[in-house]
Amino acid sequence: MTKRMGYRDWRWQALWWHHFFLLWTTIDGQTRYSIPEELERGSVVGNIAKDLGLGLSDIFDRKLRVASEAGEQYFSVDAGKGELVVNDRIDREALCGQSASCVLPLQVVIENPLQLHRIEVEIRDVNDNAPSFLKSDHVIEIAESTVVGVRFPLESAEDPDVGTVCCLCRSFLKTH
Repeated sequence: MTKRMGYRDWRWQALWWHHFFLLWTTIDGQTRYSIPEELERGSVVGNIAKDLGLGLSDIFDRKLRVASEAGEQYFSVDAGKGELVVNDRIDREALCGQSASCVLPLQVVIENPLQLHRIEVEIRDVNDNAPSFLKSDHVIEIAESTVVGVRFPLESAEDPDVGTVCCLCRSFLKTH
């Protein structure tokens, strides 16, 4: 014998789905921007108002502001456009050292009603320092019988942006 769903069972199930979708819409994904290091002051990172679903009037009326978790205020919001802009040049090496990733967490505070949004700004490395070798000249002796495409290891170079770099020199032998 099978049990049939009554009116009350359907009502509870409908109520459950209603609450599920209501809660689903209140869950926000994290906003993340990516910029190269050393951008000029006033450079636009992204339109934070649009990305958070706010109108331009909300920025001023609800007192939208950005607070840095790092202590330094690298970013601000242009209230007229809703854009997140760079306050000062960011030196990735000074901020994150030799770390592979450099992410600045920010809190966006919106009042009336109070809302907090966490955003991240990834600072990408710009290779602004040339690598250097200990010796300026390298002499490589290559035999006539060397096969085309052979690689010869060189000493490691030091790059202030990424640390020690291992180098290989490829021979450019051509057959005639």
